[in-house]
Amino acid sequence: MIKNYFKIAWRNLVNRKFYSAINIVGLTVGLAVGLLILLWVKDELSYDRFNSKAAQIYQVNGEVGSGSTKQIWGVSPGPVAAYALKEVPGVLNAVRIITNYNYSIFNYQDKNLKQDYGSLSFVDDSFFKIFDYHLLKGNLNKPFPDAASVIITESTAKRFFGDADPIGKVLKADSKTPFVVSGILADFPANSSIHADMLFSINLRKKEYANNPYHQMDNDWGNFYAKTYLLVSPNASISAIERKLTQIHRTNYAGMKPTEGAFDLQPLADIHLYNPDGTSAGIQIVKIFAIVALLILLIACINYVNLSTALAILRSKEVSIRKVVGAERKHLFMQFVIETILCFSIALLLALATIYAVMPLYNSLSGKNMQFNLLNADVWKVIGLTITTTLIAASVYPALLLSSFEPINALKGKVSGAGNATFRKVLVVCQFAFSIGLIIGTIVINKQLNFINRMDTGYNKEHIFSVQLRSMQDHYEAVKAELLQQPSITGVTSGNGSVVTSAGSTTGTDWDGKDPSLSLLIYSFNMDQDFMKVMKLKLASGEGFTGSKADTANFILNETAVKLASIKNPVGKRFKIYNVNGKIIGVVKDFHFASAKQPIEPSIFLYRKSSWQMLVKTTGKDAPAAIAAVAKLWKKYNAGFPFEYHFLDDDYNYLYKSETQTAKLFNVFACIAIFISCLGLFGLATYTAQVKVKEIGIRKVLGASVANITAMLSKDFLLLVILAFAIASPAAWYFMNKWLMAYAYRTSLPWWVIGLAGFTAVVIAFITISFQSIKAALANPVKSLRNE
Repeated sequence: MIKNYFKIAWRNLVNRKFYSAINIVGLTVGLAVGLLILLWVKDELSYDRFNSKAAQIYQVNGEVGSGSTKQIWGVSPGPVAAYALKEVPGVLNAVRIITNYNYSIFNYQDKNLKQDYGSLSFVDDSFFKIFDYHLLKGNLNKPFPDAASVIITESTAKRFFGDADPIGKVLKADSKTPFVVSGILADFPANSSIHADMLFSINLRKKEYANNPYHQMDNDWGNFYAKTYLLVSPNASISAIERKLTQIHRTNYAGMKPTEGAFDLQPLADIHLYNPDGTSAGIQIVKIFAIVALLILLIACINYVNLSTALAILRSKEVSIRKVVGAERKHLFMQFVIETILCFSIALLLALATIYAVMPLYNSLSGKNMQFNLLNADVWKVIGLTITTTLIAASVYPALLLSSFEPINALKGKVSGAGNATFRKVLVVCQFAFSIGLIIGTIVINKQLNFINRMDTGYNKEHIFSVQLRSMQDHYEAVKAELLQQPSITGVTSGNGSVVTSAGSTTGTDWDGKDPSLSLLIYSFNMDQDFMKVMKLKLASGEGFTGSKADTANFILNETAVKLASIKNPVGKRFKIYNVNGKIIGVVKDFHFASAKQPIEPSIFLYRKSSWQMLVKTTGKDAPAAIAAVAKLWKKYNAGFPFEYHFLDDDYNYLYKSETQTAKLFNVFACIAIFISCLGLFGLATYTAQVKVKEIGIRKVLGASVANITAMLSKDFLLLVILAFAIASPAAWYFMNKWLMAYAYRTSLPWWVIGLAGFTAVVIAFITISFQSIKAALANPVKSLRNE
């Protein structure tokens, strides 16, 4: 019986090649795109959950500042881990992870290999007892025999040592500091929020405090720099742990205000998708993409349901004859479900092949490195859930409808359920409402990106590149003078940041008239006397640095800092930062030194003759010559270290990497949604022209023009698209306006954005319908009427 069902199903697919092709193509595209998006969503939601103790692991976040400058950071002071273990009930273990910026080049025999900035970390021995990162070689209980030990990942070991056993071999950091390889670590999973290529003992970090007359690492409560993770008891009270840690901090840090020093615990599984303050770091995009995946799958299902129900009238006599010869409704129901299963099976195979083919491109667009492996159980979970849901959605209603015809009426040409045309119209409206919503989303996201790119940041970032000075810092004045002689270079300056992103920050400030309860978090930038000129920062009042010795006690504040500190007529007033008492000599106009999602924060400039970074401004067209000039000096002073540089506009664009990827994906998704919707509309237009072929012939005989007939066939469909636009517009406006609210500085959402989306949808729909309508209108009426 089942075999017979499949035979008939195959015969029906072949006999209706055109409609079968539309159904299969629509389902293939819908399934492929829906599965790709859902795989991305699942990957995002899986971060850090591979750790068996993930539910018990929390990151300690620190609250800094007060009032409008209050922030919550994903780091905490160094002593938190040790005190949590000793004094906080419910804490079972603790580990610190601190980025190691000390080294960049490692030498082994004749190999000099560079490690990426930020790919080295200091960790406690408890690292491997809290997390499930796999130590392939080494002692799990004592991973670092001493402070001169290093653990490297498997891929790093391959780069340095090839197939040789690395254990016991010596690597020299920056050609001078030796480290003995004590362990090999499996590469960090792609869905881990923690990554590193090399791990060093935390004891090495402690040694860096040896010459600090004020603090040791385990009593330095004022610096927030360590990512601290606590393994807590399953029954522990998280709020109680937070209160205890806050109490310990305030007890051990003299002079701390009641508004400062609080700690929050953030679940490990939330770190990737939520910022330390609980705002979205990606969960909003995950939710949006999950909805988009469901909408695209739904659009594909609507196509199938629409065409199946539209074709019901063409199959009514077939169904009636089957009933007359004894077929029961359950047999007919099964027949039509089998047809859907066959159609879906073909579409699924094509969808899987499509996914394999486009996965590299998809990874490039999404910034991922996902592998589509059919042997992976997680992949089949997504496939199984998607197929089951869409199959049910697309098969049950058409099967019930097609098996419900009354044979006598159907054979007479009187098919009950003609009102199903209304249902099909509702589905078409839903399809285009979803598609128009995606078009509006695409336009708004791209408009916001254009706004960001054109936004007045308050500084110049064009044709400027940055270089770490290293040993050139000791010869900065000579380097600067030589570079300024190059025709391709128009400016050279030095600073500890580039103003594209913020530098360090502190609450250790004081000034006359300061509110004792105020804890002002202020970002500090070191700079030489030419920094403001090269970056084209503008003064609101006062003057800039001159390079004199007196400038070491002079400060320049931005307008926001002056406003939040409530300093009237600030020029000449006393200001203290980092235990340096000085005076304010100028106020710089506000500029953006962070993402447009954040409001401008208070900042202060301090004079330094030279810092670790040099900024070089070129003429633009002569940038290669400028880079070559800097590279020549680099080789002179930093032999053995690779020369690297970064243009500031690239750094600026990196701030919005996530938004750029989202925009690209939304462009693709909107096009696909429109394509699938138009595919269904094309099928329905073809069906309508087929059903009304004799009516069209009669109208042509009576004098109707091609334009008249095209308008008649197109009118109803275009009205549905316009209705879809009316429904989708307010909903899309609401959600995109909510999305824009995440940005402190955002574009407007004028009426033309909505209008452009509606106009685009109507034009695309009209072109789709017109193709078939004009074809029907041009047909010879004699052929359509000769059988009448």
